[in-house]
Amino acid sequence: MLNQVYYGNTSHDWLISLAIIVGAMVLNKIIILLNKHVIQKLTAKTNNRLDDILFRMLQAPVLFGIALFAIWIATKRLNLDANFEKIIFVSYQILIVLNVTWFVARLVNALIEEYWIPKTGEGKIGRLDSHLISIIRRTILTVIWAIGAVMALNSIGVDVRALLGGLGIGGLAFALAAQDTIKNIFGGITIFTDRPFRIGDRVKVDKFEGFVEDIGIRSTRIRTLEKRLVTIPNFKMVDAPIENITDEPMRRVLMKLGLTYKTSPEKMNEALEILKNVPQFVQHVDNKDITASFTDFSDFALVITYVYFIKKKGDIMDTTSFVNSHILKTFKESGIQFAFPTQTIQVEKTEL
Repeated sequence: MLNQVYYGNTSHDWLISLAIIVGAMVLNKIIILLNKHVIQKLTAKTNNRLDDILFRMLQAPVLFGIALFAIWIATKRLNLDANFEKIIFVSYQILIVLNVTWFVARLVNALIEEYWIPKTGEGKIGRLDSHLISIIRRTILTVIWAIGAVMALNSIGVDVRALLGGLGIGGLAFALAAQDTIKNIFGGITIFTDRPFRIGDRVKVDKFEGFVEDIGIRSTRIRTLEKRLVTIPNFKMVDAPIENITDEPMRRVLMKLGLTYKTSPEKMNEALEILKNVPQFVQHVDNKDITASFTDFSDFALVITYVYFIKKKGDIMDTTSFVNSHILKTFKESGIQFAFPTQTIQVEKTEL
């Protein structure tokens, strides 16, 4: 019975080849158990995390490599059709190169997660940082797989130079047809690298002002103060002047206060002192670089130019309201009157 021939090989030969494949599967199971119950426990006791990563990332490619080797040995010892053997040989070469590429890609991905991501923001990754890391990770993995694919094709005799030349011509034609898309992609990379703003920042770009909701490769989305969503192409974001309001250390407030022409010099000086002492009574108003000056004689008022700064931790609207309320209250208590538009009409009486 074992000497009966099926498809050019005896039953004995088929059983041995099958036993080789089954033996490889059993060996893989043993390696999995050994790695889980012995090797991982040993590497966990070391201070170095690199050995944990290596053994964890090596397991799948090693198991796949053992399976490939077993299939290769099992088929090599059989008497098969020449064309079929050629197909197996070519497939084997491609799969071996791709298996090595798979291991390298897994290892690089694990190293990025282990050594780079925790260092970004001390374990707390912002949305912009996560976007940047995701783009860099995908770029590196794409390059690794592209190199692996080229090596796999080269191993089976494909003329890689001619292939790359054809791809270069096609890529040039594609680039000419997608200039705006490419400009947006490079604009997105510029935003990720220069970081003029982050997701959540309040920015002003041209006539739009609002909060950045998303930064993509092609465009940036801003939620305006009117609660409308504006999508701006990245190349326009790069070319336009960007005002990052969130990054301001303090908010400058400029006021023009008009007092009546009945105000005496003493009351004018008292008004200036009241304005300079505002930080003592209102929170979040910086006591440095505060300016209160008698600057103009306008048509109906004596004008005081008042400049103060609101600290970053203070609410802009609330602090401004508190400052205005304090000025109104103290001026009224001191008898200092605000001016309002007035007009004096002089009528002359003539005799007929």
